[in-house]
This record gives sequence, structure tokens and C-alpha cells, in this order.
Amino acid sequence: MTRYDEIGVGYALGRRTDPRWLAPVLDALGSAGSVLDVGSGTGSYEPPSRRVVAVEPSAEMIRQRRPEAAPVVRAVAEALPFADGTFDAALAVLTVHHWPDWRRGLAELRRVSRRQVVLAYDTALHNDFWLVRDYVPEVALLERSRPSAPEIANFLGASSVVELPVPWDFTDGVFPAHWRRPEAYLDPAVRRSCSALAQTSPEAVSRGIARLRADLESGRWHEDHAELLDLPEWDAGFRLIVA
Repeated sequence: MTRYDEIGVGYALGRRTDPRWLAPVLDALGSAGSVLDVGSGTGSYEPPSRRVVAVEPSAEMIRQRRPEAAPVVRAVAEALPFADGTFDAALAVLTVHHWPDWRRGLAELRRVSRRQVVLAYDTALHNDFWLVRDYVPEVALLERSRPSAPEIANFLGASSVVELPVPWDFTDGVFPAHWRRPEAYLDPAVRRSCSALAQTSPEAVSRGIARLRADLESGRWHEDHAELLDLPEWDAGFRLIVA
């Protein structure tokens, strides 16, 4: 059983494609006609109008894929079942930090494709997110064990790294998606869509959410984070890496 067979139940409900991120992903793919989507999950950012093959190890995530999604092969990034140079581009969206051997996985992306497009995040900026810093600091331990966007870009020899800020009304429920909507984190369904919380001690998450609930009821959260309330977007560290 893979990690997402355990934590991915209901994932498609909370993780919906946001066109404000899909557009730069499509730009990064350039003229690539054939795309391998590695760690594709439910297929949120698979490019339309291209020949796409998906790779996903989790049966639970595959089960949630839409009928019109790309054909999927059950495999892992570290051992892609394709010949050298099979694809014009390989795409990996918010998945590298889950790979047991991320360097080997990225080397496989380079082997099977001429262009690599990786959406990752800077773990240090993630750890500066108020939910981590003030409420569930245990998440920081997990994040420090994961590859950070600068490491990934350096390994790939990236030709470009583009900042992808998180809009305040983001529809893709990534961990920091609700940075201006703190009440959302009181919803267990929202928390289940965030792997950082799903992989952190339930006791630690419960303690943190209880503190957040109290601070929302007292008005303290809004006082402490007043500078966020009028921002249209915020940099949580997400980076689109092209090599």
C-alpha cells in the first residue's frame, strides 16, 4: 500500500485545478506534444489537447481520476517503464517531496523526456506559514526532511524558476491555500486534503486546531494577521521549475 492509499481518500474533492496555476504550467510545457505526468494523482494539472500518459503508484488516487483523464500506468517515479527520450516533456506537480529517492526520480524524468517541468515548493517558506509557525510547529519537522525547490532546481540544472503565488481564493486546496481564510482549517475535510497535516501526529494537529479555533473566536488571529487581510495573493514558496 502506498502513502496516498491511506491519506488520499476524498482527495479529488479538495484538490481542484485552479486555472491561475494551470496557465503557467501550460506555458512551461511549451510546444511539447507528448507529456508524461509523473505522480499525477487525480490528474489536476494534466494539460488538455496533448498526448498525455500519467504515472501514479496509488490505487486510491487512480480510483478518483475522472473518466476523461489521461491513461494511467501504475508505477513509481524512480523506475519509469518507458524508453529513453519517449516524451517531449515530463511533468511533476507537487509530488517530488513524496518520492522516497527524489534524485533518482528526477534522473528518470530526464532520461525519458527532453524537457522537465516540476512544480515544487521552498520548504523554508512553507515553514514560515502562520499555521505551522503558530499552531502546528510539528509540521516543520516533516518539511525539513523533504527536498526544497532550490535543491530540485539545482539538481535539474533549471533554465528557469518561476514564482507561483497563492491567490486568496485559490480553488486547489494545497496546504497553504487558505492563508487568508483561516476558518477553512477547522474543517476536517480541508485538513485531509493537506498531506502535511495528514502526515503529522493527529494529537499535534488537534492541539493546533483547538488553539486556532480559540484565536478565531477571540479575534486574536485577525489582530495578529491584519496585514494579510487585504492581500490578493501571497508567496508560500511554490516554484515552477523548467529544465
